[in-house]
Amino acid sequence: MSRKIFARVLALAVLAFANPLAAEEASQLAAKFGAREQIRQISLSPDGNQVAFVASVDDFGQALFVADVNQGGVPRRVLDSTNANEKFRWCAWASQTRLMCQIGVLRKDTGLLLSMTRMIAVNSDGSGVARLTEEASSSSLGFLQFGGTVIDWNVANKPGTVLMTRKFLPEFSTGTMLASSANGLGVEEVDSLALTRRTVEPARKDASVYVTDGHGHVRLMMTQGDNSSGYDSDKLRYFYRKPDSRSWALLSIVQLSAIGSIGLSPVAVDDARNLVYGFDHKDGLQALFSVALDGTGRRELVLSRPDVDVDNLIRIGRDHRIVGASFATERRSTEFFDPELKRLQSALGKALPGSPLIDFVDASTGETKLLMLATSDTDPGKFYVFDKASRQLAEVLPVRPELEGVTLAQMRPVSFPAADGTQIPGYLTLPPGSTGKGLPAIVMPHGGPGSRDEWGFDWLVQFYASRGFAVLQPNFRGSSGYGSAWYRRNGFQSWRTAIGDVNDAGRWLLAQGTAAPGKLGIFGWSYGGYAALQSSVLDPDLFKAIVAVAPVTDLESLRGESRQFTNFDIVDAYIGRGPHVREGSPAQNATAIKAPVLMFHGDFDANVRIDESRLMAKKLRDAGKQVELIEFSGLDHQLDSVSARTRLLMESDTFLRRNLGIAP
Repeated sequence: MSRKIFARVLALAVLAFANPLAAEEASQLAAKFGAREQIRQISLSPDGNQVAFVASVDDFGQALFVADVNQGGVPRRVLDSTNANEKFRWCAWASQTRLMCQIGVLRKDTGLLLSMTRMIAVNSDGSGVARLTEEASSSSLGFLQFGGTVIDWNVANKPGTVLMTRKFLPEFSTGTMLASSANGLGVEEVDSLALTRRTVEPARKDASVYVTDGHGHVRLMMTQGDNSSGYDSDKLRYFYRKPDSRSWALLSIVQLSAIGSIGLSPVAVDDARNLVYGFDHKDGLQALFSVALDGTGRRELVLSRPDVDVDNLIRIGRDHRIVGASFATERRSTEFFDPELKRLQSALGKALPGSPLIDFVDASTGETKLLMLATSDTDPGKFYVFDKASRQLAEVLPVRPELEGVTLAQMRPVSFPAADGTQIPGYLTLPPGSTGKGLPAIVMPHGGPGSRDEWGFDWLVQFYASRGFAVLQPNFRGSSGYGSAWYRRNGFQSWRTAIGDVNDAGRWLLAQGTAAPGKLGIFGWSYGGYAALQSSVLDPDLFKAIVAVAPVTDLESLRGESRQFTNFDIVDAYIGRGPHVREGSPAQNATAIKAPVLMFHGDFDANVRIDESRLMAKKLRDAGKQVELIEFSGLDHQLDSVSARTRLLMESDTFLRRNLGIAP
């Protein structure tokens, strides 16, 4: 049985901007699909009776809410973030009454856009707000960019106490012995209630990551260090401890390269079995392995696939218990190690409408109650709490309530032949009720390039489908998830293959009769924007309109953006050197582009600087091409603003229709 609780109240509380006009009008569809996800992140209290969630409010703000699961009361607004460049990354329960949150901050410093984080604590009633990040002192030799994160919520018999990483900075001193020489990443036990702290792992200059066993013991450490140029090394070293030992022993070395990482990358410790789970390659595909932490180094294959990478370890609860692993074929699937969760996921997936994917998000102490998310291609998602004892399933919150009642389009897995005969997987979404023939169509390459599209809800795809477009999302060679041979040398160094596959997606739509002649456009965001622009460098006559959001346009400029950061050498190797840098840069080949271009970019984008779009616009104008660049002040790579996303949808829809000869 399902009970719906307080969703309508929340919608009224945080979505006052929604305008319930006729869904068929383009402006109102843009407003509905341009609305941000209402629930950005959610967690379950230790007793399972409350949820804390980060919700979108107003145009670009966020707020932390707490609500009772069983009583259906009005959600309590606990804490606000009203700055577009200060966002809750996550909030979770440190105790039954205390929450901890990580705040992401984007700041411009001496011309550089810097991503920073800070940790805070707050009571569930909104009182007792406190900073947990230990800030740098006036005598510190350095700048505190990252303010730590929680690595263990389960410190024995100490409610509200966690293990948290801390970046220690050495301090300058003159004539005193009191200054600290600690330098690097360490771990502290932090009491979020008493606001006390003690060091449990001393600072180590080359340490980058610590991993616990979920029961208050640090068992893994990753070090990186610097290379001879002073930048980050391309080798990651992982060390482990035996139980009840303080000594570190080498576990694995991971080599970073343009073709991906090579070597075992450990991610989680199973305390009961005294082993670590990690990812490594098997027959060219990523697989999940376990390695004993008793000194024998005994390694076992846990899960592999012959067709796709195993890429995600599933953990739940306050101790982050390891319960399974997942991979994406045509749909994402989970292989549960826990038989009870396997049966439950199967049963719930069949019982809920539309046979959605079921993800277990969180659990109460003892896992007596489970917080889960159900999603599908035609359902943006709903959160539920399942009570194991009563077998009751309570619907808690919808992710996008503004889309309730809107008919969404089904996403169908397809494959199409590339020029060399290789079958390229992808997803085709047709307008609801369409015959699938003679339509205006969009090829939509994904970002990354080290990423891939998956089956599920996509607000961009669904908007264009609702406006009558067929949308094809190709997982071109250069995408992740299909092994090292498919990934090639990434989508920049192997751009001819990647962009060739993207163009072949468009040719296939035309050959199938899905796309009407002359009515084929391309839309991409980030690397997808790069692919959209570069596609017309490779074949200027294929696409009749190009929309690029926050695109990479010049590979040499992209390299230069990292020069003042510690990862420059890694980025440099990823982009590579040679003729492909100029040949694979749309801004350096603007004269080849024939189709009109529309670009969108935020001027606070730390991923891809807005200068890339400005350069592209200048090059196109200088070449006498048709181009428009719409800039959003103060927004980052995600354009996380209702007004910005709504404008993006409206103006891109108008642009595509005008240039593809489609009625408004």
